[in-house]
Amino acid sequence: MDDEIPWRALCRLEDIPDGGAKEFAPSPGSYSGLFAVRRGAEVVVYENSCPHVGVPLNWAPDRFLDGRCEHIVCGTHGALFRIEDGMCIKGPCTGEALEPIPFRIEDGVVFVDPEAP
Repeated sequence: MDDEIPWRALCRLEDIPDGGAKEFAPSPGSYSGLFAVRRGAEVVVYENSCPHVGVPLNWAPDRFLDGRCEHIVCGTHGALFRIEDGMCIKGPCTGEALEPIPFRIEDGVVFVDPEAP
């Protein structure tokens, strides 16, 4: 018998705007949710929690990117994070990084690790 917990479907790839981000509510019993950023077929998924103070990063629903859509920005204190690896490059948490979430894309659906928040 297989005791492996199946990966959880997060959304369809097309549900994440190309060049934008999408927020996902926390799982039951979890404090922080997730968010995904898409650039074409490339996607990254992170926990929606600032490494500096633990607050959600977005300042409005699905608003995670700066005005030029080049960096993830913390809506609380303006820290900037690289999209590709979540590393903070400017702000009070410089040198720290967002928590990446293991994911995979199958048949146009983004799945996350079942242990993800």
